[in-house]
Amino acid sequence: MITRKMTKAVTLACALALGVSAVQASVVVGGTRVVYPSNEREVVVKISNDGPQPALVQTWLDDGDANATPQTSKAPFAVAPPIFRLDPKKTQSLRVLYTGGALPQDRESVFWLNVLEVPPRAAPSPDAPNSMQLAFRTRIKLFYRPVGLPGNANDAASQVSWKFVRKNDGHCALEAVNPTPYYVNFTTVTAHAGGGAWTNDRAGMVEPRGTADFDLGKVSPSSDTPDSVNYTFINDYGAGVAGTTQPHAK
Repeated sequence: MITRKMTKAVTLACALALGVSAVQASVVVGGTRVVYPSNEREVVVKISNDGPQPALVQTWLDDGDANATPQTSKAPFAVAPPIFRLDPKKTQSLRVLYTGGALPQDRESVFWLNVLEVPPRAAPSPDAPNSMQLAFRTRIKLFYRPVGLPGNANDAASQVSWKFVRKNDGHCALEAVNPTPYYVNFTTVTAHAGGGAWTNDRAGMVEPRGTADFDLGKVSPSSDTPDSVNYTFINDYGAGVAGTTQPHAK
């Protein structure tokens, strides 16, 4: 059985400790996110093996717990096939099916698709005494989107409002308030106020009708509301889209 311990982070750490050369996954997911409309019976995700060797692949979804296994995951989805061999230079279609359960119908829900790749065991070699078997896990977001939600997911970022929030540790954060029923995933945000500019280049995701704080460090903006906010968000196709919001103009 493939276990949760066989993840990219663990295996890469082992590789670095042994001093072996850099490695990378051969199995590639065709996209960085999946959108599952609620009126569809299933959605299809393409994966391919770009490497020179066959790989054993295991797939499952989780509800946000990165440590969940196929046996412990509580996500209301199934993936077919759940385990299969993928030969070199071949592709495989994954069928993701909603298995039922109560999910909100007035907003999106987010889950995570896991694709775990285990390459064949390497034969011992005098030229590679530190060789080892490495497994890689790719984990991408799946958005369950009820039909009939108002607005458009790719316009949601422009509806987010912003303000500065002072923290007890002396840091200042840029608070994002998302009034829409869609998740908004920012990759970078830059706030401008009083001639100054502060950037958070890690940003993160703001849930539907929720808030999120993006730390700006120990700064003291001259007002509670920025003059403008430049941002980049990820659209449904996985592309980064730049935008600007002027809170004072709203």
